[in-house]
Amino acid sequence: MTKLRVLLVDDEPLARERLRSLLRTEPAVEIVGECGSGTEAIAVIRSTALDLVFLDMQMPGCDGLEVLAELPLENRPAIVFATAHEEFALDAFKVQALDYLLKPFDRERLQTALARAQAHARTRVAAGPSQKVESGPTNPPAPKSERLTVKTDGRLVFLKSEEIVWVEAADNYAVLHLVTGRLMLRETMAALEARLGAASFVRVNRSAIVHRDQIKELQPALHGDYVVLLREGTKLPLSRNLRGKLDEFAGGKSD
Repeated sequence: MTKLRVLLVDDEPLARERLRSLLRTEPAVEIVGECGSGTEAIAVIRSTALDLVFLDMQMPGCDGLEVLAELPLENRPAIVFATAHEEFALDAFKVQALDYLLKPFDRERLQTALARAQAHARTRVAAGPSQKVESGPTNPPAPKSERLTVKTDGRLVFLKSEEIVWVEAADNYAVLHLVTGRLMLRETMAALEARLGAASFVRVNRSAIVHRDQIKELQPALHGDYVVLLREGTKLPLSRNLRGKLDEFAGGKSD
């Protein structure tokens, strides 16, 4: 088994010590260094062969996102943020971090991140060595992931858009109806609608947002109204002020 060459970056010595203690019992990990600042981390990552970096988000002088801004994507190791700040999760995945660990995390959660790092390392080996910036053109940026990050019951849950069937307003909460169940979160429908994006989701009434691919039929109702029938059987009224966009809800173009 090829070991993952790992760097620990955190300005708090106790946080590095705890992570070091957890990793010490992982046979697939080799800790090759530690850094107490983002500036130091940039220099070490540039000069050292690494597979994985555990990176704190907020550090004096240079935070985690600023560290990644100094490192070309095609030449950097896998990045797992290990931080107490949940509000930066979306920013982390926008810069293509491999995972996001919220402190305090347990061994099981850490092992999930390590498994992802091992899979990432195998993929890089199969693809062959990446070109250095100095030697030629870089690889094109990876396409933006259509993934929604939500917090529920103290957890951060990462959902692919196709896992979400529809979203229902519930007082001060929103209920995500998933292919495999339901999740309730404290977030407004307007905020969710903006995060989900118009490419895959559409608002059918004040209280419901649906995945376009989940729309099976638009059925006529009384007084010229329509009902949106989803593939799993749910029926949702179509708001009257949206009736002029029937083609859009069906996946086509509105006139």
